[in-house]
Amino acid sequence: MLLRLLFLFPLLIFAVGAYFFYLGLDPARDPSTIPSVLIDQPAPAFELPAITGGDQPGFSTGDLGNGEVTLVNVFASWCLPCRAEHPLFMDLAAEERVRILGINYKDEPEEALAWLEELGNPYERIGADEEGRVGIEWGISGVPETFVVDREGTIRYRHVGPIHPVELEELILPILERLQ
Repeated sequence: MLLRLLFLFPLLIFAVGAYFFYLGLDPARDPSTIPSVLIDQPAPAFELPAITGGDQPGFSTGDLGNGEVTLVNVFASWCLPCRAEHPLFMDLAAEERVRILGINYKDEPEEALAWLEELGNPYERIGADEEGRVGIEWGISGVPETFVVDREGTIRYRHVGPIHPVELEELILPILERLQ
């Protein structure tokens, strides 16, 4: 009897592995979707200084809401995906389609300013989160992350990772238009 159970053990392991593999292939379970407890909640209270040496004002909770829909982009000069999505923000700022505020996350001020000088600056305000405390308050898991904040200062959408043109057109712009 024990010998027969030993022969069934590998079959049982295979069946459990196949079940988890099947769950991973389920299109309804998108592993890139990270839920946020901040959705439909007011933006966290924070106050960030400007990037040291820069000529732009810092960024705080008081800059959100005030009757304007806002994109809040968390970025860093050392982040390659941030560089990839940056032209989309430059286009949005040039077209004045939405107000864009930035949180410069765990970055050296000189590096951040050089990055903005090289790639352009689409941000109306940028707060320097050198220690990453505000990033923790916003619940970020890395950079880049982008949040849509409505006219009242409530977070309505969170995008983890770089924004691609298709995601901008099919997902984010419709949300912005609905909130305008």
